[in-house]
Amino acid sequence: MLAYGGGDAAAFETLYARHRGGLFRFVLRAVKDRGVAEELFQEVWVRVIEARERYAPKARFTTWLYTIAHNLLVDHWRKKGLSLAVLDEEDVPSESANPARQAEAREALARLVQALEALPAAQREAFLLHEEGGLSVAEIAAVTGAGAEAAKSRLRYAMAKLKAAVSEN
Repeated sequence: MLAYGGGDAAAFETLYARHRGGLFRFVLRAVKDRGVAEELFQEVWVRVIEARERYAPKARFTTWLYTIAHNLLVDHWRKKGLSLAVLDEEDVPSESANPARQAEAREALARLVQALEALPAAQREAFLLHEEGGLSVAEIAAVTGAGAEAAKSRLRYAMAKLKAAVSEN
């Protein structure tokens, strides 16, 4: 980001390529509407571009990027009253030639989706930031404005609940 702020346009391409997939999945799973997700995703990158000259590395770039996304999502939810969204059946790999394994994977995904929807919003967000954004507990705390212990607890409870739900038979 510092290189981009200094005028290196190729540095933006590197940032975008490195972070676009995880960031888009995070936003999409948060709003569950591809059109809205695309708009919010683009707005995140617009804000990155607008901030290029004043960016100061106080944390990892990823933390800063997901803070922008988090703030945009909070604004969006306030305006629309939407809740966090979750995984789709499209997320189940279809390459498996074994129909029984595909059925098991779909059942496990359905349990995961149901469990993720049942999580309190703060736990859902901590989980998605960790899994989609690759953020650490400290970074999740920084993005959400929660204390480190609160972020750690949210993530731990979310993981335990989701693990239990997926392992149910």
